[in-house]
Amino acid sequence: MTTTDADTNGSTRAAAARPASQPADTPLTEHRTVTDTAETSPSPGVHGYAQQKDAHLKRLRRIEGQIRGLQRMLEEDVYCIDILTQVSASTKGLQSFGLQLLEEHLRHCVADAAVKGPEAIDAKVQEATKAIERMLRT
Repeated sequence: MTTTDADTNGSTRAAAARPASQPADTPLTEHRTVTDTAETSPSPGVHGYAQQKDAHLKRLRRIEGQIRGLQRMLEEDVYCIDILTQVSASTKGLQSFGLQLLEEHLRHCVADAAVKGPEAIDAKVQEATKAIERMLRT
């Protein structure tokens, strides 16, 4: 969701909407969602993906390259079907990355919650279920 802000010269620009819970002086890049709170998120560096971080970054850079390839293809007036093939490959790459991250979340974060008790398990399972729902909508 975006809003439109007026610049000092009268032109408008799109800006990300600020959630009501976020103070006006907090930059939007630092916005934390409910799932980022201390109750549900362990400290930095101990997430399920921590051991595979370098591999994940390499994979995301490859996907980024595919997206840039799409931009070049448009600039060079490449045939539509060839561009759609690249869109499919990029989409598949992101889906595969998301599934790997989800598996690591289940193995690490949900398993860790199992040690803490039934309420923690329920919270992590609900969190994972919502993440899966979001992934299926795309």
